[in-house]
Parts: sequence; C-alpha cells; structure tokens
Amino acid sequence: MNAAVATPVTRDALLAQMRQIVGSSHVLTDEQATRRFRKGHRTGEGNVLAVVRPGSLLEQWRILQAAVAADRIVIMQAANTGLTGGSTPDGADYDREIVLISTLRITGVQLINDGQQVVCLPGATLDRLEQALAPLNREPHSVIGSSCIGASVLGGICNNSGGALVRRGPAYTELALYAQVKDDGSLQLVNHLGIELGNTPEEILTRLQNGDYTPQQVRNEDTAKASDARYGEHVRDVDADTPARFNADPSRLFEASGSAGKLCLFAVRLDTFAKEPSTVFYIGSNDPHDLTEVRRHLLAKLPRLPIAGEYIHRTAFDIGEKYGKDTFLVIDKFGTAKVPAAFAMKSRVDGFFERFGLRGVTDKVIQALMNMLPSHLPTRMREYRDRFEHHLLVRVSNDTLEQTRAFLHGYFNSTASGAYFECDAEEGRKAFLHRFAIAGAAIRYREAHRSRVEDILALDIALRRNDRDWVETLPQEMQERIIHKLYYGHFFCHVFHQDYIVRKGNDPIAMEHAMWKLLDERRAEYPAEHNVGHLYVAKPELAGFYRELDPTNTFNPGIGHTSKKKHWGGCC
Repeated sequence: MNAAVATPVTRDALLAQMRQIVGSSHVLTDEQATRRFRKGHRTGEGNVLAVVRPGSLLEQWRILQAAVAADRIVIMQAANTGLTGGSTPDGADYDREIVLISTLRITGVQLINDGQQVVCLPGATLDRLEQALAPLNREPHSVIGSSCIGASVLGGICNNSGGALVRRGPAYTELALYAQVKDDGSLQLVNHLGIELGNTPEEILTRLQNGDYTPQQVRNEDTAKASDARYGEHVRDVDADTPARFNADPSRLFEASGSAGKLCLFAVRLDTFAKEPSTVFYIGSNDPHDLTEVRRHLLAKLPRLPIAGEYIHRTAFDIGEKYGKDTFLVIDKFGTAKVPAAFAMKSRVDGFFERFGLRGVTDKVIQALMNMLPSHLPTRMREYRDRFEHHLLVRVSNDTLEQTRAFLHGYFNSTASGAYFECDAEEGRKAFLHRFAIAGAAIRYREAHRSRVEDILALDIALRRNDRDWVETLPQEMQERIIHKLYYGHFFCHVFHQDYIVRKGNDPIAMEHAMWKLLDERRAEYPAEHNVGHLYVAKPELAGFYRELDPTNTFNPGIGHTSKKKHWGGCC
C-alpha cells in the first residue's frame, strides 16, 4: 500500500492542490486564522505554510500525499490541548515549510464488540467518547482532566497520557491505522487495527469512515492489546525503586503509542471499562507522612485498586480556587462539551487584541468578573484548606468502601496531624473538578499579573514508587526567583505536576535546566505523562523510537530537542 513518490511542487501549486482536495475555506493561510492552531495551549509557537482541515479520512490521506510529495514538513494536530507544545511548530529554524493538518473535523466513535471496545477517528475527543459510552454504563481510559478541555483520544495515545485513573495506567494500544514515511521517502498506509477493510488506502479509509465492516471482520483472536493491562499490578508494587509510569518507558512505546506525532494516525482501537458506583474521601494533613501511609496501604492492601487518588497542595488549592474559577463554573454549569468552543472563542479574541499590542485582554476581563463572585467550593473543603497544608482526594469503588472507611477511621483516630471526611455526591464531584481546574490556573495567574510574572515553568515528574520523601525542597536562591509553587498530581501513581510562577527578570529556561539536575539527583523520571513536546529532552531510547518511526524526519521535527532537519541532519 505504497504511494508513489512525486516530484516536489511549488508553494502556490501545493496550496492550489490542497484547496482542490478540501475546499478553499479549509486551507488557512492568514496569520489571524491560523493563530489558534500554530500557538500551543501553554507553550510553543511558529509559522506554517498552511493549516489544512480535512473533513474525511480520505481527504486526510490525500493532503498527506500532497505534502509529502512536495517535500514539506507535516505536523498532525487534533485539539491542541497539550502542555508541552508537542503539536505546534516551535520557532523559525526548520529547513522546510510546514503543513499543519488539523483533524478536528473528522469526528467518529464506532462501538465494537458490544461496546467493550471502540474505534476512534482522529477528531474524536474524550468528551464525545465518554458520551457515546454512557448509555452502556461504560467509560473510556480517562474520564475527566484532559477531557475537560476537549483533548483528543488519538492525542492521548500519541503521548502515552497517564490520566487520573489508577487501574488503567497510560493510554496505550497496539491496534492502530496509520501512515508512515519510509526511509526512501515513500508513503505507506499500515492497517494494524485488526479489522478487515480491504487492500487499497482509498478502500480502507472509505470503509472505515462509513463503518462499513461486519462483526465477523473484527478480529479478536490476535495477541495485540488495546490497553495496558499490566499497570494494575505494576502500581501496586509500592516498594519498587523505579517510577510507575513515564513517557520514555520502552515497554510502553509501540507504533502509535508514544509516537508523539511521528506518524499520521487515522484510527485507534481501544478497550472500554465498566462504570462502577464509587465514593470519594477527602483527606487533609499537615504531615506528608500521613498521605504516604494512606497511599501505601490502599495500593497494597485493598482487594481492588482505588479508582483515583489526587493530591493538592494548599497553594495550588488557593490559586485554583481564584484563577481556575471560570473553568470550574463553565464545566459545572454547562458540561465539558462547551469548553473547547469557549477556548476557541477566547483564542480568536486574544488574537484580535494582540494585533494592537494588547496581550491577555480576555484573561484580565474574565478574572475581574470572577473576583466579584463568591467561592464556588463546598464548605467542608474550604474548612480543610484552612486547617491543612496537604490534601488528598481518594475515590474507591463501593465494593471496597468498608475496608477503606475502616482503615481511614483507625489511622486518623491515632494521629492529630490529619483528618478526613466522606464526601456526598456533590462534594465528591466538585472536589475532583477543582483538582482539574487547577491545571490551567497558573496560566491565568500569569496573564493577570504580567508585570510581576516572567513566565510559567511547568514540570510533570514521576517519582520512584518507594520514595517516601515526595515533598520537594528547593535551594533558597531558587526559591527567591519563584512567586508561587503549585504542586498537584496523581498521588497513587506518584506522578506530580509542578508549576512554578517565575518572578519577573529571571530566566525560566535556565531555571528548568537547574530543576532537571535536582530531579536527576532524586532519580525521578520526566516528563511523566505529557510527552517531551519541545520542552524536554528526549532520552536516547525515546529519540531512537522517533527515528525508527520517521527515518526522513518528515513528521513533527524537533520534538524532544531532536534535529529539525530532513533525514535528521545526519544526526545519530
């Protein structure tokens, strides 16, 4: 299934060809129109020849053929919700023009095997997948967090995204349909979905788009996996001297999984999971040791793993309460489905004002409105904020409720440093929603306080499973360069998000490199779940995986600080 290698074409000829494939309105070249595609959600920005928005899998294939034949760089993008700039251009030092292919128009979730598995097309979001599975009382790999801001299913697979659900581990599959540029420059479509769809790219893509296959054509006897079934036992090993999950883990790099845009994905096949009745416990303490003991006991001793365990430090609680309020309220009142449209509108308005040198207008206006509103958080949560520095949200399935309740009662009756309460349904829902609203709060703080803030330094790290000293202590001279430190994360997996609001006049890049040295001394792995993007350096195993997938360096060059040059610029 190889496409012939054609002679490269001129810029004008390529634009004309792409317009003929998808229509002029879906080939964007104006700087204002392309802004929200070529500027990262948190970091990264660069120029593109065009942003192309195909409306079908066949159009995506034909655009890809045209771009590869014209010897252009291709960057694949879905929702552009990544935090490390991994699906946007970065800088102006590429050796070829960039065609950015946005796949959001190609929506589609196809239930197979009675809903126990799904096939997701490039524009499928976690939110839409969650809605499709709800009538079956099933749910996807991740159910909140990234799904709040419209993250795509395929983006999660490409990035080995971890999510908050302890039992499921990183997003992973060995079943995918993708295109690859071979070392001779030829373009090949590879069908590893485990579904019989025909022989030619045109037939395969058209039949898949239309759902034109029978249950008998879905192969289930293969050994290929559609989720990471190993993770449950892996995370239980609380005495292991290595992290539970991180992006460069070679055992979780397979074709599409962890590919970081070095392939062009058309579909993935994934497992779904039964939705279970659950209960949330809210724990507060002034001694980190208390949370360590809760984590170790519930992971190792419960008959079934907890569903989730999310950590919030008091400072992150405060910044999230004030600067994540609008995100919380939009999701609380209107649901996650409305959030992507709100982000798109905000990007357009920001782009308009930036043409006049006015940055962060929407953030400042929104924040001024939010400051006028009372707190949106439940009373008991705010009381715990005043009492305790460290907060832990624990969700368990109700078949382990009594064991969890008994342990927490016995443990906190014997210590004065912490306490817990059992949430009602509304408290539990709002506690987890607050946790995920924190993720964007640092960005809002930066935009609202530009005169004081240089930038945000954002890290996501994986500590060793047996590491009891998980609270970070920074050197004094580094502390002085930081206004606020936001610590939050997936505590049971020992994955932490650490956002540092850097004081004006300091170099965030230099600080980040200094942070890496401290993390290396702690034997932490980083990044843990957002992939390297253009912020982190890809370790040799990961860079080798990228080069194996993309020997000509056509897709997403420069990822993980690798070469941006064609054929990797002769780099090893």
